[in-house]
Amino acid sequence: MIRCLALTESVLDRLVAGTGATEVTGPDGGSLLSVQDPESGNSGEMRVFEGGKVRRIVWTRLSVPARQVTTTMIFGFAPVDSAVPHYTLDCADHGPDAHAFHLDVMPRVQLATHVPYMDAVMTPLTPLFNQGLGIDGITPTPTSPRQIALMSPWMLIGFATPEAFEQVGPLAHAYADHWLSVLTDGLSPDVVATTSDTDVIARDRAVRHNLFSPEVDPVWGRVEAMVGKPAAEAIRAQLRDE
Repeated sequence: MIRCLALTESVLDRLVAGTGATEVTGPDGGSLLSVQDPESGNSGEMRVFEGGKVRRIVWTRLSVPARQVTTTMIFGFAPVDSAVPHYTLDCADHGPDAHAFHLDVMPRVQLATHVPYMDAVMTPLTPLFNQGLGIDGITPTPTSPRQIALMSPWMLIGFATPEAFEQVGPLAHAYADHWLSVLTDGLSPDVVATTSDTDVIARDRAVRHNLFSPEVDPVWGRVEAMVGKPAAEAIRAQLRDE
């Protein structure tokens, strides 16, 4: 079983059902993007869902059979003009016994200057975050401070043994459920009022430009090596909302 694929597919099902988003298909009625290199066997797939309660949900899968590597990602984007956060989960299998993951809910305003927003949107994740920190079998990844600065303090990230990764799954679903709850219920008028000093559309555009930049995240070089530059750029365009 490809554990990362099973996890992200189950979370994707939950997000689509909870948001009412509709899939944007390719010309053949299947995934919006599907590529395969017949020589290497490398393959990539991107599914995109829009509408309902969200701006967009992006799911990707990249596979390198020769190295037994599969990576998957989900990004759930709230409406562009809303301060509701985004949801992200990415994970990878490196053979049957080694995994990596990154899980977060990304705020739409600066937390240090918007404590009421932080308490309403992020603080409820603290018990789940602490549970994640306590999982035996998770070790640090070489994620740079530049990359970490683009995420939230409630981010969970690490390499994981198979046993540890099994415990990450419920946390990924719980983070997703929290995000869906905020997305459905919205922010209170009092909290929304505290965010009026932020141009959430411009800030979000800038954050996403940097978050998915090859100059910031070296993973994009590996993505291009796996599925080619055109496919990597197509994925980035969906994530950046370009």
